[in-house]
Amino acid sequence: MAELSTPLSPAAALRFPRLIVAGVVALLFAGGGLLLHAEHQGQVIALLGAFVLAFALADKLAAGRAVIALCRAHPGTVNAVAALSTLAVVAVFREEHYTLLMMATVALFATACAGLNLQMAFAGVPNFAGAAFFAVGAYTAAVLAKVGVPHLLVLAAAGLVAGILGLVMLLPVLRTRGHYAALVTIAFGLLTRTFLEVNDSFGGPQGMKVPGFNLFGLSFNRVTEIGPYDVSFYLPYAVAGCVLFALAFLLVRRLELSWVGIALDAVRSDEVAASVFGLSAARWKAVAFLLGNAIIGVAGALYGMMNGFVNPNSANFGDSLMMLSIIVLGGMGNLWGAVGAAMVILVIPEKLQAIQEYRLIIFALLVIAILRFRPSGMLPRAPRDLSSLVRGRFS
Repeated sequence: MAELSTPLSPAAALRFPRLIVAGVVALLFAGGGLLLHAEHQGQVIALLGAFVLAFALADKLAAGRAVIALCRAHPGTVNAVAALSTLAVVAVFREEHYTLLMMATVALFATACAGLNLQMAFAGVPNFAGAAFFAVGAYTAAVLAKVGVPHLLVLAAAGLVAGILGLVMLLPVLRTRGHYAALVTIAFGLLTRTFLEVNDSFGGPQGMKVPGFNLFGLSFNRVTEIGPYDVSFYLPYAVAGCVLFALAFLLVRRLELSWVGIALDAVRSDEVAASVFGLSAARWKAVAFLLGNAIIGVAGALYGMMNGFVNPNSANFGDSLMMLSIIVLGGMGNLWGAVGAAMVILVIPEKLQAIQEYRLIIFALLVIAILRFRPSGMLPRAPRDLSSLVRGRFS
């Protein structure tokens, strides 16, 4: 009996790696669901404190670092349990309008940040106008959905328009370096907002209505029940947002682990050395910028359809700073980190009303603090063995 009561050592516990990974991921998603649903500020602070303590212990303790290593070693288990946990959270809170709205918002912003990560973390192309491309996607949806274009094609068109505009903006970016390139993207964001404000064809300062998403005759805004269960009309948007993030996750991850990722890493690390090996820096930056902005545009289109309207304020620099805060806090290049960071950046100010007026100041201070004390972010990107990728590609 004494032996049965002895706790397992970390080494013994790690004999069941997939079970441990599944339990950790399920616990994190359960905590995230509770945070989305929490109504009292005391509950929010308690849950936030629990997450901070958990991450701090994981970073400091040997057992915690071992669990993190296990999660990185079993990405398939992490992704599968994450998908199942997401469905469980949706099912549990199926009637909660606000909870599902916040869940959809987090998923769509995490999707947009997957596009930003492709540009900034993988290709090294600065983009301080993420909100502008997000708004371009929403405005494209407002224009095309109004004239009867099928909504799946609307999403594709929103991505195409955002991608093409991104290529136009990339031309001056390629002729500059460092902070000058960042200033070009900031100027593009300001120009986009001003253009939308003075153009009556796009509703001027009042913006435009965006029809709700319709999939093969199913209007998301009219969904009130599924079988015998009453559900929120935000439930299909929450599911669609999570599916969109999953698709963006798979696309960016496949690119990262392919020869495309090798080329982007080479261009980001040293353009001169990359050109010696026949890689065109301009071409690969254009590929990353096109794909990244297309992802942002699609997410923006669905976000506009969910909210039912879009206005020029959607393209302001504050929202672009918010997106940058998400990818910095989550860890540059870490797609799952962007989900956790989006929870912090988007949900916490909504739950803690006392700090809402200071959210832009908090975002700026958070970015400064992360860059000063933990440049790798909340969940650092796992180091990649490029030599093994190269051998797999060219052997």
